[in-house]
Formats: sequence, C-alpha cells, structure tokens
Amino acid sequence: MPRATNSPASRARRKRVLLRAKGFRGFRSKLFRYAKDAVRKAMTYEYRDRKKRKGQFRRLWIQRISAAVRNEGLTYSRFIEGLVAAGIEADRKILADLAVKDAAAFSAIVAQAKAALDKKATAAA
Repeated sequence: MPRATNSPASRARRKRVLLRAKGFRGFRSKLFRYAKDAVRKAMTYEYRDRKKRKGQFRRLWIQRISAAVRNEGLTYSRFIEGLVAAGIEADRKILADLAVKDAAAFSAIVAQAKAALDKKATAAA
C-alpha cells in the first residue's frame, strides 16, 4: 500500500507558518525549517510581553505621578497614603493622565490628600 503524505494539510500548515514569518530576515522568512522555530519563539515572546506590558505601564504611571507630586511638595508614597486616608479611589492610570493633561485638577486632588494626611497626623497625636 502506498504511503499517504496528507499533502494538502501539510502544505496548508507550512503556508500558515511562512505567512506568520513574513517580515523576518533571511532564511527565517523563506524556509519552513527555520521559519517554524522563529515563529514559535516569536509567539512565546508575544505571549510573555502581553503580560509584561501591564507592569511597564504601571511603572510609567507611577513615575509620572511621582514627578507631579514632588512639584506639590509630597512624595509618591505619602500621596498614596493621603489618597487612602481621604477615601479617594482613583487608579494610577487616571491620576497619571490628570497629572499630565489637567494640572489644576491634579493639584486639587493633592490638596485633598495633604489635608487628609494632616487630619490623620493630628488624630494620632
């Protein structure tokens, strides 16, 4: 009995991999043998970096908030403590956006955080 190669499915699989490898350099985009490894590695990085991106944005937001808060005479950690004490529930993304685009609104939030910190300090003393 002759050997069945399942040619249509094999060709489709190879074509799919080579389409994903389009734009890679050299053999990695032309030859299936090298393209399949390159695509597998690219997919691994793609999956991993979708998770990493979230942490990178959080770090960026914290840097922006910290810079804006230091202009107001506070540190980042004291500002967050003041927000918790004041009962303000705004996430870091929103706070960073306010710090960059609407300095007046951000200053008002910082003033509320400072007032809550002062109130907390007087209650403890």
